[in-house]
Amino acid sequence: TDDDTFSNVFCENSKKLIDVHLFALAAKYYSLSNLGVCTPLEDVLEAWRGDNEGTTGIKTDEFMNNKKSHEVQVMSELVDKIVNYCGIKQVIDIGSGKGYLSSYLSMQYNLKVYGIDSSNSNTSGAHERNRKLKKHWKAYQRRGRANLKNQRWEKSNDRPVESEMKCTAINEKPFIDSSFQSQDQVVIQPSCSFTERATSETSKQTEVDSVARTQSDDSKVSEEVLAMLNVLPADAVEDFSLSQCNYGELCEEEKVQRKMASLKAKASKSSESNLYIPLTSCITAETELSDIITDLEDCIMVGLHTCGDLAANTLRIFTAKPEIKAVCSVGCCYHLLSEQFENQEDCSEEVWGFPMCQYLKDKGWCCGRNARMSACLALERVAVGQMLPTESLFYRAVLQVIIEDIYGVTKSNQHVGKTFSKSSSFIDYVRKSLKKLELDDSKLPDSCIMDYYEKYKHRMNELEAFNMLKVVLAPCIEVLILLDRLCYLKEQDNIAWSGLVKLFDPVKSPRCYAVIALKKQS
Repeated sequence: TDDDTFSNVFCENSKKLIDVHLFALAAKYYSLSNLGVCTPLEDVLEAWRGDNEGTTGIKTDEFMNNKKSHEVQVMSELVDKIVNYCGIKQVIDIGSGKGYLSSYLSMQYNLKVYGIDSSNSNTSGAHERNRKLKKHWKAYQRRGRANLKNQRWEKSNDRPVESEMKCTAINEKPFIDSSFQSQDQVVIQPSCSFTERATSETSKQTEVDSVARTQSDDSKVSEEVLAMLNVLPADAVEDFSLSQCNYGELCEEEKVQRKMASLKAKASKSSESNLYIPLTSCITAETELSDIITDLEDCIMVGLHTCGDLAANTLRIFTAKPEIKAVCSVGCCYHLLSEQFENQEDCSEEVWGFPMCQYLKDKGWCCGRNARMSACLALERVAVGQMLPTESLFYRAVLQVIIEDIYGVTKSNQHVGKTFSKSSSFIDYVRKSLKKLELDDSKLPDSCIMDYYEKYKHRMNELEAFNMLKVVLAPCIEVLILLDRLCYLKEQDNIAWSGLVKLFDPVKSPRCYAVIALKKQS
């Protein structure tokens, strides 16, 4: 497009918006989906596919909400491809939170995962949640066996009629199922009468069919009823097919051998180190990982919705530490990013969340908090009918007018938070908010609060229109933040490949872009 295409969006003198339609077209033009700078997820998965086959795993929506389930499954599949491509087995999950991604990576893909979170309650909760998940799988295993036993019992009761119908087709040849090789497992007496022979044949065929059904049922159970057990490492789950054999028919030597094998397996499992280890630590750009992880080795660093500066610091640690061979980072909470040029102060020695790349640093680029707040909005959700919470936004806007007029406060480090959902009315909302902001509400009568509400009520539609414009602009601001991170990686000499990949469905998970990079082989 020509430089002049969008020149008439704003008035040249007043700088006011004069063409809404052109504004929307410009915003779409400069969005990530239109710029062509992203690498398709399918291309990345194909490039790093390797020889390993896909695995059938746990249904994550049994333990997570729909959004988290979608994120964990997609991201873990990609991480698995990267670690196999790089030949590594260790994962560091930065800002691991409740440990959903860490648990899934360790159990589904048999990886050693260190989940690091600054919140001790998150770490403790993740540890306990992981323990309960393993316990749940064991219970699921026992329940699956019981269900299988009941299914066989029901089928065996229905079998005689069907077997008798097949008797007429039985001849004097011994029937030997292909799964049996020894002569003594199926014995036919040729001298018996047809009835006896048919009964014998039917009995033996039923026995053989039962074994065949056992194998088929085992397969069905492991695929359906026990699908979630596939998440555990191959050596962490007892093999069902072995345990279904008739233990009473084994000779003493075989019994002893099996018992010894079982004891060895249990001893091996008990001595095995945990595959998922939650740790509590506050991560900064200067963090020395070897101080936190004593057995640090070649690894990948991942982050699923790392908040604010943590996403930027994840990339800085990746470029600085030789042990980290790859990174896959999905950031969020852009409004919490620190900006070098926001306050126009000379703090060049500090580490900032934005900008990261030298190009934007040289230009002294600044977004500002309002723009970063807008970047957090979800255009795709609004596009499918999930409208903005207009009333709560209106409450918040009028509250700000009250605080400025009555208390003379224009800036505060305190936050109102989710007061709207806990309030019964606008008056209740204002009073709860003032308490949170540590402002005295005793000099503010209810009538005064309602006067402000009535004064601005007619402008609610205006506020909604303004917020819709912010939603339309949101992807453009997100582009700036994500391309800054990608450019930072492109500026490094030790990076073999880096790119932006759209991982998630943006309706399910609005912050859907991952910054991915691989180091050059040393």
